[in-house]
Amino acid sequence: MAEGLLQRIFPKSLPRSLWVFHTNTGGCNGCDIEVLDALTPTFDVERLGMRLVGSPRHADVLLVCGPVTRPMLRPLKELYDAVPDPKIVVAIGACAVGGGPWFDTYNVVGGVDKVIPVDMYIPGCPARPEAILHGVAQLLELAKKKVAAVTESQVTAGELAGVGHAAGEIGPAAELRPERRET
Repeated sequence: MAEGLLQRIFPKSLPRSLWVFHTNTGGCNGCDIEVLDALTPTFDVERLGMRLVGSPRHADVLLVCGPVTRPMLRPLKELYDAVPDPKIVVAIGACAVGGGPWFDTYNVVGGVDKVIPVDMYIPGCPARPEAILHGVAQLLELAKKKVAAVTESQVTAGELAGVGHAAGEIGPAAELRPERRET
């Protein structure tokens, strides 16, 4: 996902909520059922500020499920052009990501990214509502990743020379000397 795109879009254009248009480009409807399940009160995606709209002209986000079939090439391009700028495209499910089990059939072009640019991929067959909600949270930057800072330092030659030797004795001669014990 392009970080620069999100930093430009959200503060100015989409400060409160995302309006979503959902479409299927030729799949088995498994992911469609899961998207609709995510919109039910059980998962309540509206609490994150996401709302399903009936027209692509009102949408900020285009959710695409299913592999892109040849008859859906032109309608998908027209649908993408109908969504006003700035727009975000989310490919949901294995079929939308790469064509799914039909990636090499005569009637399937492939994943959504073969036709229009995709900003976020949500894999799964079908993609679970929890994964869809996690993707929305990532899109809205609600679930920020917490990564510990890593610091690297270069080891000096003196430290490397002292590895495996007793303090004060360095080199092969030190290894050959017998230990002195006090009696």
